[in-house]
Amino acid sequence: MRKSLRLALAILVAAVATTSAAPQAIARVPFGFAGVMIDGPMNAPGYDPADEMDVMVASGVESVRFAFHWVDGQPYRSFAQVPEAQRAEFVNVDGVPTTFARFDPIVAGAAARGLTLLPNVTTAPGWAAKRPGVFGSPPKGTASFSRFVRVLVKRYGPGGRFWAENPTLPRRPIRKWQLWNEPNLRYSWTERKWAPGYVKLLRAGRNAIKTIDPGARIVLAGLANVSWADLEQVYRVRGARRLFDEVAIHPYTKPPEGVITILERVRTTMARYGDRRKPVTVTEFGWPSSKGKVKGIGVSTDRRGQATRLRKALPLLARHRKRLRLTNVYYYTWVTNDRPNSSIFFFAGLRHRLPSGKIVPKPAFRAFRTTALRLEGCRVKASVATRCARR
Repeated sequence: MRKSLRLALAILVAAVATTSAAPQAIARVPFGFAGVMIDGPMNAPGYDPADEMDVMVASGVESVRFAFHWVDGQPYRSFAQVPEAQRAEFVNVDGVPTTFARFDPIVAGAAARGLTLLPNVTTAPGWAAKRPGVFGSPPKGTASFSRFVRVLVKRYGPGGRFWAENPTLPRRPIRKWQLWNEPNLRYSWTERKWAPGYVKLLRAGRNAIKTIDPGARIVLAGLANVSWADLEQVYRVRGARRLFDEVAIHPYTKPPEGVITILERVRTTMARYGDRRKPVTVTEFGWPSSKGKVKGIGVSTDRRGQATRLRKALPLLARHRKRLRLTNVYYYTWVTNDRPNSSIFFFAGLRHRLPSGKIVPKPAFRAFRTTALRLEGCRVKASVATRCARR
């Protein structure tokens, strides 16, 4: 969940729309194009994601992105620090207590339902952070991060132990890894000159992954706000262009047409640095229904506005998919608590978790469901859709 938003996004509120408002035919999309982020309540300890994943499948979701928070997998530096009640949950990996309790249920749930999973490996534990106790601190060095990434690939990649331990699951090894999240924002990478340090981490993570799975694809950390300019900072670091197979962008902006404007600016930057053919994935986009609930401008709207903008944005992204070389788009996010907090993004969900624990749909959920299923060539019924035969 984002802690802050540098609302340079407002620049794009008045951006010239690049698409016509005239009705056009729905553009069909390949499998996996329409996705959502899973976090918030679904990342709570002990939460079983199975029921919500069933709803996803029936609602046109074909890809999911989930944060593999390093701090969740390796919160302690040594076994001496692990509370006695938790020790059975941890295994010894190169002397570091490691748990897969947060990751296994998501990997299993996605595999069982034919969902394509994109893991976002991010968030250093305090013992590995350059600034211990400061959220968003980059790691001190790259060795510990590299070891953790290798652990994940050995477990969930081709030939991974997870698949051997769960022989009844469809074998869907993870072949694509996104390394870090929004390092161009200070909440996620506290260093002001972020690009050189991030590229160093990217290089180490890529090398670690490729030693285990040479065919794996590396996704750049998602860049938000003035992403086209910050992407240029990455390219200016020597050798950076060769370290990632896909660019990831978070095109948050008020008008749906602004999403396309941002992506066009990104592609202009990519072409300038010889990456015209490299694909782009939108690992986050959306509109929080936080208006009147939390202080914020730019992308904030109410529930009706959230649905209206999403209903416009998905067909736009599908229509421009080939021209912009888009692989996937992930709406941010599937479910939130929708209770006042420090960020507008606590209201970003398509679905709303009530204090009782019950999860109910918002208008944006219905907008996503209807639009995604149409893009996928599925029949849309008034009630719950029948599962499409696309998996």
